[in-house]
Amino acid sequence: MAQPFRRIVTDHDAQGISVVRSIDTLTPQPVAPDIADFQLVWTTPSVPVDLNSGTDGISEAGLTLKGGSVIRIVDMLPGGVSPMHRSFSIDYGVVLSGVLELELDGGEVVSLHAGDIVVQRGTNHLWRNPSDTQVCRIAFVLIEAAPIVVNGRQLEEIHP
Repeated sequence: MAQPFRRIVTDHDAQGISVVRSIDTLTPQPVAPDIADFQLVWTTPSVPVDLNSGTDGISEAGLTLKGGSVIRIVDMLPGGVSPMHRSFSIDYGVVLSGVLELELDGGEVVSLHAGDIVVQRGTNHLWRNPSDTQVCRIAFVLIEAAPIVVNGRQLEEIHP
């Protein structure tokens, strides 16, 4: 059973004073059996963000949101392995608990632990939870980026 977390959203009142607009409890939901649970936390349709918009920040989003940003919580289940994938985005991943392995298509593997931060720059990669018993929770912030070009050749996005 996925562990819930709170989302606290701030705003301003009519006098311009800072206030808490909402406090919600969110729980990651299964997206791939035996691999991972996801919970979308907030999205923005564009960057820079319009802070005057009254949006609640939740909308449908793929791995990324074209022209915008996404934050989600991912619970990698024990033994879970994502498919190899690449998105045209810059991704900031913060390991909140557990252990996670980042594997690149060149074969390099890095073990990540709670407190580690990954800056994922459009490389082809997969995520693996090497534990037999512990869920690994990661917070990911994804912002759209231009396609990757290497030696004049545009690399392909690869979606799981």
